Amino acid sequence: MFKSMEPTALKENVFSLIGQKWMLITAGTKEHCNTMTASWGGLGVIWGAPTATCYIRPQRYTKEFVDREDYFTLAFFGEEYKKALSLCGSKSGREVDKVKECGFTVETAQCGAPYFQEAELVLVCKKRFAQEMDPNCIPEEIKEKWYPEQDYHTMYLGEIVEVLTKC
Repeated sequence: MFKSMEPTALKENVFSLIGQKWMLITAGTKEHCNTMTASWGGLGVIWGAPTATCYIRPQRYTKEFVDREDYFTLAFFGEEYKKALSLCGSKSGREVDKVKECGFTVETAQCGAPYFQEAELVLVCKKRFAQEMDPNCIPEEIKEKWYPEQDYHTMYLGEIVEVLTKC
C-alpha cells in the first residue's frame, strides 16, 4: 500500500539514495515494461518544477521504453532487494524477464507508468527532456574511465508528478 506525498516532503539523502541504494528506472505498461538498475542521477528543480535526472546508455533495452513513453518511474528499495537490483543491472530484458526473475509485482501510477509494489519509494516522472551526451564536452579522463566503449549516456529530465511512499 502506497500513499502519495509532495516531492518537497522527501527527507532522504539523494546521494545515498541514488549512489548507494541504487534505483530502478522503469517504463512501459503494466503488461509490458522493462527496468534497469541505475546509480547515476539526481533530484532538483528545473523550469520551476521538481525534477529527476537519470542516464541511460544506448545499448540498454530500457532506453527503448523510456524513449517511447511519456512517463517513467524511479523506484527505491530496501537492502533486502540488493540482489534483485543487481540482477536488473546485469541482465538484459531482451533475454530475461527481470520482473519475473525478481518476483516483483507491477503496479501502475495514475498516469499509467509502471512501478513495483516491493519498492519503498517511487518517483513518477513525466519526461520533459532527453539529450545524448556530447563527447566533445566530456573531459578526457572521464571518457577514459567511464566510456572506454564510447557508449555515451542519454540524459533524461523528468518532472516529478507523483511521489509514492510505502505506508
